[in-house]
Amino acid sequence: MANTNSAHPKSGAFARRLAALASGPHADALRQGLRGIEKESLRVTPQGKLAMTPHPRAFGSALTHPLITTDYSEALVELITPAETDVALTLASLDVLHRFASSHMGDEVLWNDSMPNTLPPEDEIPLGVYGTSNIGMLKHVYRRGLALRYGRTMQCIAGIHFNYSLHEDVWRAWQALDPTSTLSAAEFQSERYFALIRNFRRTSWLLMYLFGASPALNRRFVEGKSHRLETFDADTFYLPHATSLRMSDLGYTNNPAQAALLPSYDNLDAYLDVLAKAVSQPYAPYEAIGTQRDGEWVQINTNVLQIENEFYSTIRPKRVTRSGERPLQALSERGVQYIEVRCLDIDPFEPTGISLETARFLDAYLLYCALEDSPLLPPDANIEANGNFSAVAKEGRKPGLTLRRDGASVSLQQWAEELFDAIEPVARTLDALNGRDDHTRTLAALRPRIADASLTPSARVLQTMREKHQSFDDFALELSTRHAESFRARPLSAEEERTMEALAAKSLVDQAEVERSDSESFDAFVAAYQVYKANAASV
Repeated sequence: MANTNSAHPKSGAFARRLAALASGPHADALRQGLRGIEKESLRVTPQGKLAMTPHPRAFGSALTHPLITTDYSEALVELITPAETDVALTLASLDVLHRFASSHMGDEVLWNDSMPNTLPPEDEIPLGVYGTSNIGMLKHVYRRGLALRYGRTMQCIAGIHFNYSLHEDVWRAWQALDPTSTLSAAEFQSERYFALIRNFRRTSWLLMYLFGASPALNRRFVEGKSHRLETFDADTFYLPHATSLRMSDLGYTNNPAQAALLPSYDNLDAYLDVLAKAVSQPYAPYEAIGTQRDGEWVQINTNVLQIENEFYSTIRPKRVTRSGERPLQALSERGVQYIEVRCLDIDPFEPTGISLETARFLDAYLLYCALEDSPLLPPDANIEANGNFSAVAKEGRKPGLTLRRDGASVSLQQWAEELFDAIEPVARTLDALNGRDDHTRTLAALRPRIADASLTPSARVLQTMREKHQSFDDFALELSTRHAESFRARPLSAEEERTMEALAAKSLVDQAEVERSDSESFDAFVAAYQVYKANAASV
């Protein structure tokens, strides 16, 4: 069961736990978990303007393609890798997807930055289109609702999502270390994933410091909004010590309905309870909008959240859903299967948006979060974690910056060094199992960033812009164009191309079949979609 010790564990249980799992009969399972990446990128013209063209038909159906879809906008491409046991294979798949996409977009390029380019007026930003089926229309109407609630401009922010799971043999071996456990295997696994999430919530500010890469943005992004950004040049705003404006309060958390949500991460039931209420309870400002205008649907419902995925969080517990199943239903009935890290900025210097070094660090860091003692996260600790994360997003490179740990002040540098020291045994263990030194070399390469903030991606972005006298748009377009040229210079092999073309063709057939099989009206479909089974979640 989750413990309630300090947020700064010193019991030694972590080291004993790691040693036991690394030396037992299931030791190899520690490196057999799965890693997948979802990367969002806006399609832009060679001049850096938002592409107004439809989702390329060569990509297949955005509704049914397993690897290429769109996120919010028709122009916001989402590339999804298969899940692999080695992040090097995951990144190789991401490279293949970029090379395929780049060769089938005409002269358009993928904007390799989290903050968007100069966008057209709000009502001209195209929403994602998914065909005429009920589920396709639901996805489109959901995006109409997002536009009303948060604005289309904000929805064009992009990022990297890192999906991570431990092999189930790890959880079984771990549970066997505690003969007094009365939990089922699924309950134990869910509990330990929530322990991982709590440790992540307390320490994920470290990811913002190490990998945040959005310290500047196009000034039109905040046009008409209250902000405290400074002027970089005529077209660019920034904060001098920011690591990630994408993850600052310029985003979803600035929405009153979202800001009031503070889910519990103490256990699965408590988490489900908060989100189930949010997707079931009307919110007065959204009720004033209604669900339809002039006979057209404009949002799925008038609740705090239209669906559970509308809740913006830095990390999510996840379970693969079955056909027609809601995410909350899947979690409630079968427990947590993996976690999704959602706070990573696109690294503009990396062609695929994320380096192998970053991915290796995440491997060691997330395993550390899973194995370390995990105090419960009451509201005050939850708020403290949010405060630290926000502070690092906006001023993480500020000399002498202090954070709060258990209510006491601690310097960012001291805490970061302590975390690196704690993660190092995990890195050594993974390397011993793999017969390489990838993870320990990664920690050694990244540790200097703690003492020297100029080595961080966010500092490199501003330094490059200053040296080249570039606006944010000029900086991002130059790198994006260079990456696109690199991808096009390495076309897929004939076999890889045939595989991707076959996936695209099959997805179009699959979409047509979904549209043919609809047997009810869209109104009836929406009504049925919103009805929970009695045991789906606590409400």
